[in-house]
Amino acid sequence: MIGQLILSLSILIVLHEMGHFFPARWFGTRVEKFYLFFDPYFSLFKFKKGDTEYGIGWLPLGGYVKISGMIDESMDREQMKQPPQPWEFRSKKAWQRLIIMLGGVTVNFILGFFLWGMVLFTWGEQYLPAANATYGIHVDSLGMKMGLQNGDKILAIAGKPFDKFNDGKIKQEVIFNNANTITIERGGMKQELAIDESFIHELTSYGNKDAKLFIPRMPFKITEIGDDSPAKKANLQVDDMIVGVNGISTQFYDQFYNETHDKANTEVQLSVVRKDQTLTIPLTLSENGKVGATRYWVDEFFDVAKEEYRFLPAIVEGTKKGWDFLGNQIKAFGQMFRGKIKASESLGGFGSIGKMFGDTWEWERFWKMTAILSLILAFMNLLPIPALDGGHVMFLLYEVISGRKPSDKFMEYATIVGFVLVLGLVVWANGMDVVRWWRG
Repeated sequence: MIGQLILSLSILIVLHEMGHFFPARWFGTRVEKFYLFFDPYFSLFKFKKGDTEYGIGWLPLGGYVKISGMIDESMDREQMKQPPQPWEFRSKKAWQRLIIMLGGVTVNFILGFFLWGMVLFTWGEQYLPAANATYGIHVDSLGMKMGLQNGDKILAIAGKPFDKFNDGKIKQEVIFNNANTITIERGGMKQELAIDESFIHELTSYGNKDAKLFIPRMPFKITEIGDDSPAKKANLQVDDMIVGVNGISTQFYDQFYNETHDKANTEVQLSVVRKDQTLTIPLTLSENGKVGATRYWVDEFFDVAKEEYRFLPAIVEGTKKGWDFLGNQIKAFGQMFRGKIKASESLGGFGSIGKMFGDTWEWERFWKMTAILSLILAFMNLLPIPALDGGHVMFLLYEVISGRKPSDKFMEYATIVGFVLVLGLVVWANGMDVVRWWRG
């Protein structure tokens, strides 16, 4: 997790800062420093080429380019007391300064769309068509609270067809678009389930961050048996299908679970289909009511579809998915202002981000996560907060429209306030991670 997070952020930070660096150089502006991570008091590595010092700092909270004649996090007051020089940021025309400030977020937007497209181009998109999930759904506790039942078939969410089997689609529609109905088929009859508005908060709470609403309903067919497990001791075999417990039919895994989860350390009689035979096998469940065997997953029982993309269609589709993602982020802010989403439940620091990469290195997931982080970095940097790119852009737009430039002193104070706000947000987000970790 740590390695993936550091590599991803390093790529994004360097490219973001290059988005400022190159326009600054094109307009004849001197760049004094180009740093990955911050370097208060000392740096881990540095060298100088031309007018620019390149280096790596020890504080991994971002990176920066120090542009001559610009009020930024470096707070170089002495330089700002001197008369403006031709090579300084403050001496450039407003439209040139605007391009320099927008360069970083522009790179991150383009990079996010491009990487998302390249993930589709390289790996395609695999999914289970909802129509192929012929046994319906296996519902988790959160889905049951919404009124779903095992065996239901999802047809639509707020009138939108449920074509691809993915409980995340239900979550997105409820959280971002205030979807209030799910169309299901239950017992051969079509029904409308009403979704209470309170589920927006329920689905966005940190405790339910990784919770599933449902998965495809499937039989319990064994693909792997654990060493020294109850299944091993009972001589169960790979490809055995468990179809009953104590004479009760358990055609699907959820039915098996209902019959065994509260029978820890208890001997049960399993009905097992092995090739063309149905056997009765005694087995003593483990202390947590498990048999110690892994079951086959979706592609064993259903036809899974995969969309392949050529290069240009992949970039187009990646851009579309990126825009949809950004649209959802904007909607999430709206839900926060309305009080439907708690910021304290939704925000997280480096720990939360790191967990999203997973504890194994998978390049598809790594590049998709990097694409998502690039878009988040662009979006957050564009917020009109002093000390962020969006704050500088806001003041530059004011200058372009009004013809009046904010004073250096005003910009200095605004940057300090913005920097304190941003630092406070970083501390709060990472502090929430620590609190969650402490609570277990």
